[in-house]
Amino acid sequence: MQEEEALAGIPQPENSQIEDESAEHHKIWNECLNIIRGRVNSQNFKTWFEPILPLALDKEKFFIQVPSQFFSEWLEEHYYSLINEVLTQVMKSEITVDYVITPEERDNENQAAQTAEFPAVLKPDPDSINLKAETALKINPVRQNQPDLQPSLNPKYTFENYVKGESNQFARAAALAVANNPGGTSFNPLVIYGGVGLGKTHLVHAIGNHLIWSGKTKRILYISSEKFTVDFVEAIQKDSMTEFSNYYRSVDLLIVDDIQFFSGKEKTQDMFFHTFNALHQLGKQIVLSSDKAPKELKGLNERLISRFQWGLTADIQPPDLETRIAILRKKSGLEGYDIPHDVLEFIALNVTSNIRELEGCLISLLARASLEDRSIDMELAKEVVRSVIGEVRSHITIEEIQRVVCDHLGIPEDLIRAKTRKQEIVNARQIAMYLTKELTNSSLKTIGLHFGGRDHSTVIHAYQTIEDSMNTDPKQKVIVQQLRSKLERTLH
Repeated sequence: MQEEEALAGIPQPENSQIEDESAEHHKIWNECLNIIRGRVNSQNFKTWFEPILPLALDKEKFFIQVPSQFFSEWLEEHYYSLINEVLTQVMKSEITVDYVITPEERDNENQAAQTAEFPAVLKPDPDSINLKAETALKINPVRQNQPDLQPSLNPKYTFENYVKGESNQFARAAALAVANNPGGTSFNPLVIYGGVGLGKTHLVHAIGNHLIWSGKTKRILYISSEKFTVDFVEAIQKDSMTEFSNYYRSVDLLIVDDIQFFSGKEKTQDMFFHTFNALHQLGKQIVLSSDKAPKELKGLNERLISRFQWGLTADIQPPDLETRIAILRKKSGLEGYDIPHDVLEFIALNVTSNIRELEGCLISLLARASLEDRSIDMELAKEVVRSVIGEVRSHITIEEIQRVVCDHLGIPEDLIRAKTRKQEIVNARQIAMYLTKELTNSSLKTIGLHFGGRDHSTVIHAYQTIEDSMNTDPKQKVIVQQLRSKLERTLH
């Protein structure tokens, strides 16, 4: 039913199974791709544009088919402006994109839950993998009877208790794709990077735990870069380099945490380079984590950085407000507590730097409540937050931004959430959306809901429209700056 509704407004070819690739929309899309290819790197083009299928052109809309809902959301958030700009350039008139999810993805909900949140995984030729494996074994034979590995995985770190949000959904989807098909995707290595305490370690452990429980992979090893270095030094001292090499090259999945600490250790980097090559040639899966993207890591030799960029690099951003609340609710539920929403929201509003600090604040709250026999309420939450971050911050709400913008521009507040397309209302709405994204931690979806149930692509469009107008219209820039100053004064 959902699929029928989605397709209802799309002009259908006479034979939707065998469509003429010389059709106008195919020619237009191919011309767009030629332009886009020169605007994005080859990996992003292959991942995000090659899977797109042009479906139809209808007046001011261009319909394209994408593999999943997640795929369409990622395109809108990261390539919305590029796609619309290129389409308008090719069509020589204003044109917008509409997405249609691949029908097969809707037909199989169970499969979609595991794979539809990430674009189709590219599988290498099995014969190619076998050939690589045979070649690697001849070059570097590994003993067949290795001692059992101790994976060193934390069983608490799973996909089930990893809270997904806008800040981490790409990395989580990539990790799940690898966990479902280790060594069989183009995401090898998978490099997950982000700041301290954002959930990188949880996610890489989740990959290993998923594979242990599914039984797909037997030899799994999680180590820190420091552990690899220590083992390497010990092997040199004990003259046991052969055993060291064979041990690390016998695994099916190697997870190395915090690769940034390889920096400056030339001999260790050389050894890891050869270990990486051997495993990759065998078709074994490699998962790495780092605090920065590979190309930004200092003190690593270029050939190692090049290897890290062979597969997929996925980042994790600080969680937005809704994700922080969800993390707190999940964690408190696992501890057997049902904490009032206003308390969770208060903590999430004040503790924003990373998940580790957020969970630490929750643990302090539960400990204080238990040891002092107190109720978990706002008073206790304020005490705990002050002890953790030193102060309780003031926060502006979306409603307050809407009120200030409408008052300043002389617009009735209810109209900013209405469906009207009057220019002055649209401008006020877009300014309010822009300021909401700038001054709050609200997700795009939440912002859209507060402005009459609009979707996140509308919020992205509004933000970019105001940014562009501020660069070309001095009056608009003054208005936005005045409103921003007025709103920021309310935070102090």
